[in-house]
Amino acid sequence: MLKIGDKKLINGWAFYDWANSVYSLVISTAVFPLYYSAVTDGKTVSFLWVEWNHPDSLYSYALSFSFLIVAFISPILSGIADYTGSKKKFMKFFCWMGGLSVASLYFFDGLDTVWIGIIFTILASIGFWASLVFYNAYLPEVAHLEQQDRASAKGFIYGYTGSVLLLILNLAMIMSPQTFGFDVSISESIRISGTEIEIAEAIKAAESAASSMASRISFVLVGLWWIGFAQITFKRLPNDIYNKKPKEDYIWRGFRELKIVAKEVMNYPVLKRFLISFFLLSIGVQTIILMAAIFGSTELGLPTINLIVTILLVQVVAILGAFVFSRLSEKWGNIKALKVTILIWMLVCFAAFKLDKHQENVSYYFYGLGVLLGFVQGAIQSLTRSTYSKLLPETEDHATYFSFYDVTEKIAIVLGTFVYGFLYEITDSMQWSVLCLAIFFLAAFIVLSTLKKTKHVY
Repeated sequence: MLKIGDKKLINGWAFYDWANSVYSLVISTAVFPLYYSAVTDGKTVSFLWVEWNHPDSLYSYALSFSFLIVAFISPILSGIADYTGSKKKFMKFFCWMGGLSVASLYFFDGLDTVWIGIIFTILASIGFWASLVFYNAYLPEVAHLEQQDRASAKGFIYGYTGSVLLLILNLAMIMSPQTFGFDVSISESIRISGTEIEIAEAIKAAESAASSMASRISFVLVGLWWIGFAQITFKRLPNDIYNKKPKEDYIWRGFRELKIVAKEVMNYPVLKRFLISFFLLSIGVQTIILMAAIFGSTELGLPTINLIVTILLVQVVAILGAFVFSRLSEKWGNIKALKVTILIWMLVCFAAFKLDKHQENVSYYFYGLGVLLGFVQGAIQSLTRSTYSKLLPETEDHATYFSFYDVTEKIAIVLGTFVYGFLYEITDSMQWSVLCLAIFFLAAFIVLSTLKKTKHVY
């Protein structure tokens, strides 16, 4: 068994980011939302005996429901995992659940199968976010305190790199399906006797059908990528480093473990204050990540290709950002490095507020905003994870502690998207919604400024 601090162990752990980040980029952000919108655009969708005139809201509710499920089950399962020493088993289960659910989106091929898309969207989201709880919990068990900033950043760098590679492949398939062997031919009768308009319409329909099939194939590729590369991580991660021997009533003892950790979190001022700051900044970070494409499309009127280019820019620059800030945190300390990222996030909010669809070259301004966003996206995600890990007391209950970190983020997502949507409804402008998020970043900055320094976090 590899020992803590071993490079092979750290690399193996970080490789799970390479495996699962394709879900967050391809499924959550880019390909699947566009595919879902294309299938349901302007249609009425039937789901759970309800007619949905706005299918996008159904998709949004499905994601929110998955977040609530994860927020509910993760502390419970984490308590059981810590008591039984079974983090790896839980992580494997949710990895397979998420990967197979993503691959099953292949069977969502039209309005009649929207229920498949919604159900497996929920299951894939649960699999992704729940597996992350146990994955993050391994950080203090694979890396020494002084290694954790770099280890966390390495994970995000792997994740951004892998997800960009697969996204490029998927987009190439979707935009040029004939190059990858998808059938774009039209019937012989139309080709010979059809009018110019009929032939053009037939070609367009054939290319659309081929692109749709390519999109569905991309869902399968994501599932295979996730499950396949995760095996490298599972091979290197230890099973039960504390050699726990659970008794028969391990479920109730798991609950007891959860209660103990919850009490410790509440009684540990530095950790509690950090979670408050993390909650406030997560409202801004996660809402911007989830709503950026919609902001560009609805508020700025940018075409799909511009949005995809921006998404790719964000991912590529995020690699650099995660690397740079992991090094800066070693020189400045975690708190100062985090405060700098928060200030840049506030700048992103103000810059987005000033954008207007009538501005000349607004797409280039949006690209620039994407570069700025990408630079701090990977940085703040990797730094918050490693900082939280460094703040943990001496404990064997890492999964339970990280479940509180995860629940904090999920509740922040629910609140952030609600505030964003509410302000959009009353102002009829997403710009005011984005500007409001700057208030949460400011509050996070203030709370973080009151955080007392520790031996490893300063």
